[in-house]
Amino acid sequence: MRITRRLAATAATLTLVVAAAACGNGGSSTGSAGSVKRGGAVTVAWVAATPNFIFPLAPATNTDGFNENLDNPLWPVLVYAGDGAKSVVNPQESLYSSIKYSNGNKRVTIVLKPWNWSDGKPITSRDFTFVYNLLKTNYQNWVDFLPGLFPVDVASVSTPDVHTVVLNLTRSYNPAFYTEDVLSFVPLMPQHAWDKTSASSPVGNYDETAAGSKAVYAFLQKEGGQMSTFTTNPLWKVVDGPWTLSSFQSGGAYSFVPNKHYSGPDKPIVSKVINAQFTTDTAALDALRSGSTVDVGNLPLNDIKQEAVLKSEGYSITPQPIPGVAEIVPNFYNASVGPIVRQLYVRQALEELINRPQIVSKIYGGYADPGNGPVPLLAGGPWVSPLEKAGGPYPYSPSNATALLTAHGWKVVPNGTSTCQRPGTGASDCGAGITAGEPLSFQLAYSSGIASTDEQEAAIQSSEAQAGVKISLKSEPFNSLIATVGVCSASSHPTSTCGWQLVDYGYDPYPLYPAGDGFFNTGGFNNQGGYSTPEMNSLINATEFGSSTSAFFAYEDYAARQLPWLWLPDQSFLQVYKSDLHGYAPLNPFSGGLNPEVWYYSS
Repeated sequence: MRITRRLAATAATLTLVVAAAACGNGGSSTGSAGSVKRGGAVTVAWVAATPNFIFPLAPATNTDGFNENLDNPLWPVLVYAGDGAKSVVNPQESLYSSIKYSNGNKRVTIVLKPWNWSDGKPITSRDFTFVYNLLKTNYQNWVDFLPGLFPVDVASVSTPDVHTVVLNLTRSYNPAFYTEDVLSFVPLMPQHAWDKTSASSPVGNYDETAAGSKAVYAFLQKEGGQMSTFTTNPLWKVVDGPWTLSSFQSGGAYSFVPNKHYSGPDKPIVSKVINAQFTTDTAALDALRSGSTVDVGNLPLNDIKQEAVLKSEGYSITPQPIPGVAEIVPNFYNASVGPIVRQLYVRQALEELINRPQIVSKIYGGYADPGNGPVPLLAGGPWVSPLEKAGGPYPYSPSNATALLTAHGWKVVPNGTSTCQRPGTGASDCGAGITAGEPLSFQLAYSSGIASTDEQEAAIQSSEAQAGVKISLKSEPFNSLIATVGVCSASSHPTSTCGWQLVDYGYDPYPLYPAGDGFFNTGGFNNQGGYSTPEMNSLINATEFGSSTSAFFAYEDYAARQLPWLWLPDQSFLQVYKSDLHGYAPLNPFSGGLNPEVWYYSS
């Protein structure tokens, strides 16, 4: 799954069964060149990972994160993240030849590779301006838009030649941020085939006017949601990625076959990739254990004892840490519990009642990031601050949590329900908006289907009870969960989408540059709970506009202490694959893409 900034896309990774495969020169081959067997199908197991939209610029209202798994192999993004297990941009797999910054980092010159679309037409700078023109007038309905960034931060665009694009930005940016966290979310799209306002209209240059751009965007988004025509619509047959879509079923199962005209370095060797759907991780594991129906999947960490059985069935197993952060998102604007979770001391107490070390060791068998703050310890590279390396600001401490609540006017009832005894806004009172006798009681919603997640939530429920925090658990299918959980803020928190209190989506994967844009700044689309402070906004801006490590650590440590989210362990994945399937490991945790073009069976 391609790493994305958006909640809609990132949250879905809670049920991700297979993640990134090695790509290009970052992969490894366990067989000799002479043993490569061309052809063969690979079946990949997914749990509740059902895409429903194919156009790569999904609307802001589309909340199915697995769409990235469907469209990214067909239309890859401009900047490809990760080279094997290295936290770097992979120039070999990217669509650009060079990206250079000038004019005080306000000008970006992008030279595209001389590759072709699957219909033989060349990829040109016009394809980039097509994407830019569509987004310039429709960015508010783009799932990957972040306020203030592309395309609204572009003052002008020019195309000196057919392969060169020059962006003049409205301000200077940190080049690492702009390349790794902005351009890495921009795909190229075939202007010569998609610049249409209806199925029957001729291709034109409609995108060059505001009205035409809106009409083209509306048409493509409408077509992008027609699941019954994903494999027959001529629009989706023009691709620049290594794969084309050969089948798609309403239940979410789909298959890829090689794009015979792919210009990139890794021409697919296997003849077909079958993406099979399972409703639970137990069902997927049963398919793996059968040894005959699934080639690639995931070993749930609560079933780690099955490792020997799978190896006896001819599988290899490799761990994959996830460059992301797991969390519980509090709703700062829920009508009943919003005033409670807006109190930092309450969030601190909730965090100190989560026994993260126990979850890592007992539930995830040691295969998890400890969850010390907003940057993953296992995959955050140089961006992990000393505070996070030391364990974060709020280690597990029920006694400290109890003392905090007592000091702020709560009658703590271990294994019962604590209540506010001193309402008010004083230093030793419960806080603004909290009434006398109000209980410390929350509903925690999370996605169903993953046994280890059930165990984690039960463990959290039990440990929170030590200070009288009553947690009611509610699990539901992922698509149902995200359909009812909307972005809440001071200006907009309708009951229909903001009635939730606490939600655990799983984890949010980060790009190579793990800044907090979109997650914790005011108006950020991933900022579901509505956390907002001027200081956080300022600190995040400092990481985007400058390249100081100290500035990044200042943002990171402020976020760690402020708890816009409650930090949780981020489980790694134990990837399972047939031992005669080569090119699969080492895994690339940063691209998050399913890249079977480098896979092959040995003869």
